[in-house]
Amino acid sequence: MSAGAAGASWFQRFLLPGFALKAFIIGGGYATGRELAEYFLASGPLGGLAGMILAMCLWSLIAAVTFAFAQMTHAYDYRAFFMRLLGPGWRVFELAYLIFIVLVLAVFGATAGAIGEAMLGWPSFIGAALLAIAILLVTAFGEATVERLFKFASIALYGVYAAFLILGLSSFGDRILAGFETPAPAEGWLTGGLTYASYNIVGAVVILPVLRHLTGRRDALIAGALAGPLAMLPAILFFICMVGFYPEIGSETLPSDYLLSRLNAPAFHWLFQGMIFIALLESGVSAVHSINERVAGIFESRGRGFGVGPRALLGGLLLLGCMFVADRVGLVALIAGGYRLLAALFLIVFVLPVLTLGTARLLRAPASPSEKVVA
Repeated sequence: MSAGAAGASWFQRFLLPGFALKAFIIGGGYATGRELAEYFLASGPLGGLAGMILAMCLWSLIAAVTFAFAQMTHAYDYRAFFMRLLGPGWRVFELAYLIFIVLVLAVFGATAGAIGEAMLGWPSFIGAALLAIAILLVTAFGEATVERLFKFASIALYGVYAAFLILGLSSFGDRILAGFETPAPAEGWLTGGLTYASYNIVGAVVILPVLRHLTGRRDALIAGALAGPLAMLPAILFFICMVGFYPEIGSETLPSDYLLSRLNAPAFHWLFQGMIFIALLESGVSAVHSINERVAGIFESRGRGFGVGPRALLGGLLLLGCMFVADRVGLVALIAGGYRLLAALFLIVFVLPVLTLGTARLLRAPASPSEKVVA
């Protein structure tokens, strides 16, 4: 049992990992519906749902094995985890991961910029800059602040998505039913689900710091199994509403804004866009916090601290570069081009190794925790 597991609550043991995974995945194209249009709606309403259910099941499976392996080896940052899993090959993952972090933070910045432009007429860089500042304020103060954000933001987010579904059904429920009843080609649902699952499940490694509350393998397996549904539920609720305007909504940069304008509920429009900003904040915090914890591990292994100032400086430099990419490339191009390549990379350097080598290690040593890895 890790030191952090002593006195851990059931929320920290079973729900926090799933909320943290959702927090990482939901930013950018998930919250706005752009990723859902790109990878699921193209397969039609029923094909899209099939792809989402496939991705959800894969997330649960991979998260369960990842959490159990991390708990067994006491590897609570990605360097420690992949040193145990891949040996010297851990550097291959780190290279792919750093490329991924740059891409996703750029997507988050592009999304924040697009929302600010659509809602307030701001230049896109202003929304991106506000998001970067908010991420810095949260990540600079370490693990406890990050966990509080995941807990309270998640509760609010689920409530807003549930309200969105209710308003959608009452406003254009007939269109949603017609969308599901209309025959549509379902080709590509398997590829879409596998691609979406592969590049997003790296979030299971990003959130390793919150696994310190797990008390044993049973906790890890339960938390992993719950993580898939907790992460995918808001997407399914949103996708159901999107079906009401299939196929034209598939070409929208911000499907969320497209739907909200048809609800004729200005107050909820602002609330939902605010929720998207919170989702971007959650996801950005997850990404930057994982890098901070990686560097903090190096400092701690040398007997030195990594406090608020250094965390803010590192996060600021990282965000500055990523927001520059966002301003130059744009949201749709980032999602359509970058994520497919990363899905293939993570399938090779993470998903396949953890499901084969990781599972084999777990089966060979079911009750023998390995010595702690010092990052």
